[in-house]
Amino acid sequence: MIRTLVAAAGIAAAASFATSAFADAGHGHVGKPAPASAASRTVQVAMYDNYYEPEEITAKAGETVRFVVTNKGQLVHEFNLGTPAMHAAHQDEMQMMVDHGVLEADKINHHMMNVDMGGGHVMKHDDPNSVLLEPGQTADVVWSFPDDASVDLEFACNVPGHYDAGMQGEIELAK
Repeated sequence: MIRTLVAAAGIAAAASFATSAFADAGHGHVGKPAPASAASRTVQVAMYDNYYEPEEITAKAGETVRFVVTNKGQLVHEFNLGTPAMHAAHQDEMQMMVDHGVLEADKINHHMMNVDMGGGHVMKHDDPNSVLLEPGQTADVVWSFPDDASVDLEFACNVPGHYDAGMQGEIELAK
């Protein structure tokens, strides 16, 4: 009986660790969210079908920027701030959203964002470093960049196939 309980506890702990590790895989942050009042400037970002305007953004290390992001394409797109590794991890989660019917080419099935995608993982897509927009929608991301200018940052769309098709841009952090 005790062995069974210990084994069950070990399995539960491992499952919990695996679930939390998966949930955090694409959701780390380099920098932090901030209120719009803290922004030193506003950058307009237009998302088209598989490219952004502008294609590169320069910010000062430690600067807070308000991004006004508009989806001018015909497909669902994402604006996500992170490192290349963070985007790679997040792409698996975005594929899971497609596989479970949360994302379609041109719309988001918001009512499905609470569906269990396995192991208690749901995909609300509500991280402060990211917006997921249907065609014609606009949203803000207000972000304070890290003080370390050597961090490798980019903005990207992690909807399956979009990143690989070129929908990413570099964020150049200046000292």
